[in-house]
Amino acid sequence: MTHDTDRDARPPQTMKKPFEVPGRERDAIVPGAGGAPRGSAPSRLPSRPPRTPTPVPRPPTLPPRTPTPAVGTPRVKTLPGAGVVLLPDGAGPSPQHYGLTDVHLRRILDELQDGVYVTDRERRVRYWNRGAERISGYGADEVVGHKCSENILIHVDAEGTPLCLTGCPLSATIGDGMHREADVFLHHRDGHRVPVRVRVQPLRNGEGRVIGAVETFSDNTAQLAALKQVEELQAIAFIDPLTGVGNRRHAEQTLTARLEELRRYGWSFAVMFIDIDHFKDVNDSFGHEVGDRVLRMVARTLAGSLRSFDFLGRWGGEEFLCVVPMQIDAQLPPLAARCRALVEGSSLRVGDRFVNVTISLGATMADASDTVDSLVRRVDDLMYQSKVAGRNRVTLSPPRFSRP
Repeated sequence: MTHDTDRDARPPQTMKKPFEVPGRERDAIVPGAGGAPRGSAPSRLPSRPPRTPTPVPRPPTLPPRTPTPAVGTPRVKTLPGAGVVLLPDGAGPSPQHYGLTDVHLRRILDELQDGVYVTDRERRVRYWNRGAERISGYGADEVVGHKCSENILIHVDAEGTPLCLTGCPLSATIGDGMHREADVFLHHRDGHRVPVRVRVQPLRNGEGRVIGAVETFSDNTAQLAALKQVEELQAIAFIDPLTGVGNRRHAEQTLTARLEELRRYGWSFAVMFIDIDHFKDVNDSFGHEVGDRVLRMVARTLAGSLRSFDFLGRWGGEEFLCVVPMQIDAQLPPLAARCRALVEGSSLRVGDRFVNVTISLGATMADASDTVDSLVRRVDDLMYQSKVAGRNRVTLSPPRFSRP
């Protein structure tokens, strides 16, 4: 910040005016007087020769606009929702205006990693780029002029259903002019199937009439392999490797999610805690290998007793936990009884003997005030009451009334 005393101490500065020379009085030079001081005789100075402007080199001019290309070299423009529209001659700048020729455009398309091909209304291939050759194995000389269904691509869906006659995305786009995208499997020249993602746009003339289609397709092999690897990693993280049902971590996450749904939306659910009776005796009598087979037998029996949207997980050792969405408390007793009866009726053959086991169950409806720990503790106590009462039975908690 500058104080007033500092500002006053500075020497005054004069603004330079036009035609003013620093260090002289303002009226020492008079414009138009040839630089002579006022009051003295004017002196004649030799006239300065006229200045010749230095020529500035001009940039090279653009080549003159070439006439519109002849028929057979179409120009394309993509319009939102309209597909690829062929512009009539004279409509918009030509590719040659930008220094592009038909050869350049083909080279650009050939450099794409995706396959690109163009068909007419009869699905006869009119153009086939190098990306299509690389993915399918078919050269342009084998494809151009033929219909795509003539033992070339022969798209099928994930169930192996041929799409050339029914369900072909390209044929449907030619029919209604709508954009389409699908995951299909094309037929490679070597005989195997290649998973691809296809995208189809209608090809229209200047009047808006569909005269064919443009399809691009990309190899989905790496993406599917990555998805499969993700599924395998998820299985390692959430699936019990011995029984094939969910592991404890998965069970805890399922309970957390269901409790949140119960508090937020009022979606009620039940929990069953199951323990195999006298499982230690099975291990002692038949060995741990048979014990593992018994665990798998019980897990599969319980899974078959539940509905497709119910959850079954191995809590640990010979204990299992079920999470069962249901809105009515009365649905829980028959479900628990069915699980108990089906396990009791199962048996495992070991040599000339049969191994039978039973289970003890505890079952309860979840409450909005529950936590994962409190819910598991309550249902575990109910299961223990079944053990104390003689095993091979179900103990249910009384109805709860604090649900939202």
